[in-house]
Amino acid sequence: QVQLVESGGGLVQAGDSLRLSCAASGRGFSGHVMGWFRQAPGKDREFVAALMWSGGYTYYADSVKGRFTISRNNLKSTVYLQMNSLAPEDTAIYYCAVGRLRIGGSQRDQTEYQYWGQGTQVTVSS
Repeated sequence: QVQLVESGGGLVQAGDSLRLSCAASGRGFSGHVMGWFRQAPGKDREFVAALMWSGGYTYYADSVKGRFTISRNNLKSTVYLQMNSLAPEDTAIYYCAVGRLRIGGSQRDQTEYQYWGQGTQVTVSS
């Protein structure tokens, strides 16, 4: 049983930084993709960033490119999302997810992810 536990959310001011963590357990993740998604009030959940566990390739939404960085610690089976220069529009519940891509699948497609964490709230005040 795969478990994903997010932490690190909170209330910050615009321009501040936060680092989210996602501790994964229950299996090895070689060949899997680890992703971060977010859902703002009244909006659909959207892709933020993804990382291929094997190879470390990273992918970002245009809205966070240059401000957010996804990384991993193999020994801890933990994925991080370093968020800098936060803005009020980054306010959302942030979810960690893991999946194994289908042939032709996209790291940005949330249907490619089989397991999800419970989410952590990030609130950015202006």
